[in-house]
Amino acid sequence: MKTKSLFTISAVAVMMLLLAGCGTRKSQAYYDQKSKVIGTELDGSYTIRAWGRARNAADAYVQAQKQAVYDVIFSEIQFVSGQAPSSTGTLRPLIFEVNARQKYEDYFNAFFADGGEYKDFSSMKEKRQLSTNYAKTDAQTVAQVTVCVWRARLREKLIADGIIK
Repeated sequence: MKTKSLFTISAVAVMMLLLAGCGTRKSQAYYDQKSKVIGTELDGSYTIRAWGRARNAADAYVQAQKQAVYDVIFSEIQFVSGQAPSSTGTLRPLIFEVNARQKYEDYFNAFFADGGEYKDFSSMKEKRQLSTNYAKTDAQTVAQVTVCVWRARLREKLIADGIIK
């Protein structure tokens, strides 16, 4: 009797372990990823790993480039480990003003429009081969792209246009 109950308990435990291992795996397309700084240059540019979401790969690629520039302007971006030139480990945004995106909405809508000025301050030419990754679901495509953003030039432009002081 004791052997039978031990066998039953063991069988139940094995079945639970098997069922626990059969969880569903989701594509990276379901997760929100934040941009990360993966390198810096002496000319004031930063190499950023950014993510873009769109209906197809080409649009996701462009959205990732826009997201990299957007994050440099408005968001604090984490450096990958060992790359931070400062003790904080983050790249501070160019604009600290609260609600600046809404305050200068017309300016930034034109700036980030398709073919807008954001392209003058970013490039994807310096990326390594096969460094762009795509994840596709029925609803969207997510692109992970390496973008070079010229932060110093972007800062000069925002000063010249009266957005920052």
